[in-house]
Amino acid sequence: MAKTPQASKVQITELVLRDGHQCHIATRMRTEDMLPICAKLDAIGFWSLEAWGGATFDACVRYLKEDPWERLKTLRKALPNSRIQMLLRGQNLLGYRHYSDDVVRAFVQKSADNGVDVFRVFDALNDTRNLRVSIESVKKAGKHAEGTISYTTSPVHDINHFVGIAKELEEMGSDTIAIKDMAGLLTPQATIDLVKALRNNVNLPIHIHSHATSGLASMNMLRALENGALMIDTCCAAFSEGASHPTTESMIAALQGTEFDTGLNIAAVQEVTAYFREVRKKYWQFESEFSGVDTRVLLNQVPGGMISNLSNQLKEQGALDRMNEVLAEIPLVRQDLGYIPLVTPTSQIVGTQAVLNVMTGKRYKSITNEVKNYFSGQYGKAPSSVNAEIKQLAIGDAPAITCRPADLLAPEMVKLTSEAERFAQSEEDVLTYAMFPDIGKTYLQERNADSLTPEVLLDKAAAHASASRYAPSEFKVTLHGETFHINLTGSGHAGQEKRPFYVSIDGIAEEVMVETLSEIEVSSNGGSNGKKKAISNKGVSGRPRPSHAGHVTTSMPGTIVAVKVKAGDKVNAGDGVLVIEAMKMENEIQAATSGIVVAVHVVKGDTVTPDESLLEIQPE
Repeated sequence: MAKTPQASKVQITELVLRDGHQCHIATRMRTEDMLPICAKLDAIGFWSLEAWGGATFDACVRYLKEDPWERLKTLRKALPNSRIQMLLRGQNLLGYRHYSDDVVRAFVQKSADNGVDVFRVFDALNDTRNLRVSIESVKKAGKHAEGTISYTTSPVHDINHFVGIAKELEEMGSDTIAIKDMAGLLTPQATIDLVKALRNNVNLPIHIHSHATSGLASMNMLRALENGALMIDTCCAAFSEGASHPTTESMIAALQGTEFDTGLNIAAVQEVTAYFREVRKKYWQFESEFSGVDTRVLLNQVPGGMISNLSNQLKEQGALDRMNEVLAEIPLVRQDLGYIPLVTPTSQIVGTQAVLNVMTGKRYKSITNEVKNYFSGQYGKAPSSVNAEIKQLAIGDAPAITCRPADLLAPEMVKLTSEAERFAQSEEDVLTYAMFPDIGKTYLQERNADSLTPEVLLDKAAAHASASRYAPSEFKVTLHGETFHINLTGSGHAGQEKRPFYVSIDGIAEEVMVETLSEIEVSSNGGSNGKKKAISNKGVSGRPRPSHAGHVTTSMPGTIVAVKVKAGDKVNAGDGVLVIEAMKMENEIQAATSGIVVAVHVVKGDTVTPDESLLEIQPE
């Protein structure tokens, strides 16, 4: 088969506006911090600028309280000479489930209308059935479709497997082929072998995306180019390396004067880096403690974006000290699920289940809805045989589907439009609601009411000054003659209207919700400003502490998204009674005993924590 001629210049995609900050500061960069440097980014001459998709849509709605569509339109205006690239999860789009084909077509068209030029389309399972509609929609919109291989290693992921995927992507109409090494698992030799094989079997330019987590990515880039790849992904030095990607300036320098010279100006990129180094300081509270080189990734396979978010989520639960246990559990869960590649949404599916396995003290004591859906075939075909025992535990004897999952989905756009008509003002709003029904609806309602409040960015100097006053983290409280030993183990973000504090009271874990009604200003010498106001602490949630099997609890802190029973209902052991969202994944909580529901202590939207009863069943 004829091959595409070698280009005179290597093409670079710059990742600072998406994957760079997703890997290092949990996708928290705000649009206002991107815009001032866009003119300089636009003038450098990158092949594309990855600026949308991935976790950015979720982070905009969930944390930043920004309209992700407005971000895209604003960046389109600020980058008139650049291709804007996005990361699209095939039939999952930017959510965590499969969507009907009409939703996929509408989402791709609106993304193109609002400014996306290049769509990097992948499927977490490499099930190409889940890519066809997305790629067809991109081509119909007149945009560049980059069919993508999610690279991983396992007994079933060999060169022939990946070549087969690439051939199918070419047949679907892809313009380029991307090797998406989301966890940094490629080695120089594996890169040579894979790129050579692809060049010998497909007639499309090859684009390399390799995270630097294992310390090998820069070598992989060079080997890829030497063996026929034409395009590489890099990130400017302000957000490069570690869990992110090879440094743009370094790769430009490495290739200067060779046949792979990029022709890009290092000094111009350094100006961009200088700007973003200052910007990054604003987001210090989201810095991941796992952002450097970590060769353990070669075993646990945790992607760069996942490690940053996992670190942040464990920190919020006061459980960051258990990260190593979670990292050891992840490859075990992955094997149980048939050597599933770890990339959104499967990285969240495996990661959340691993956290549950660790936090509950018993593997698969609690199984997320997403793991159950995976075993049911709702995400696509597993790469290999799954653990039959765990599958039986998750879905029993229920048969798994074997067709393309979206073939079972009826068109959804009309229904979604109807559901959202009270708060959606455009088709883009309907699609935001489609991606995240609960948080999307809340976001749109708050936007319409002009009451959006983004999460607080803490001032580092002020936080450190406050810390220097030595607020106690372990202390004793004597109340009505009884003394309690209290140890603060973690807390939610400062600035929240209701801020959770996780404490141990005489060795028993509790969660305290503190709602600030008024404040006092404390001076640097530890005194007040002379004008004290009352501070109210509502204390614990008021829910009873579990004392028997009829008390239903959660394995990890989260938010109630569904209450499936009411007082007076009869339930059997194993019945689902509640659904909780934790770490962006939903987990059905089941009754441990049969009986009658005598009390429900939660409603949808409640924040809950372990060691409290969420509802009570009177055993038969």
